[in-house]
Amino acid sequence: MTPLLRRRRDGRPATPSDPAGRLVTLIGRPGCHLCDDARQVVSEVCAEVGAAWEEKDITQDAELHRTYGEQIPVVLVDGAQHDFWRVDRGRLRRALGA
Repeated sequence: MTPLLRRRRDGRPATPSDPAGRLVTLIGRPGCHLCDDARQVVSEVCAEVGAAWEEKDITQDAELHRTYGEQIPVVLVDGAQHDFWRVDRGRLRRALGA
């Protein structure tokens, strides 16, 4: 199976070390103030470096709830756990290669 090749905003292929080729996933739940704080950091950092990000609701996915239930918000970078509870802006930037 060929991995999905992400593209930069200008249409060129992104390399793995290029932030535009990275995917940040925020796992949280509605009504969580720490999730709101994490969303702010993730959205700002991803916008700055050009990385894509998505959000998943732990209340809608039993597997996510089993895996991360006590750690939310959780931030994954390219599917690997990066942070939980609080997101460090500088650490996320570095993880994205920026």
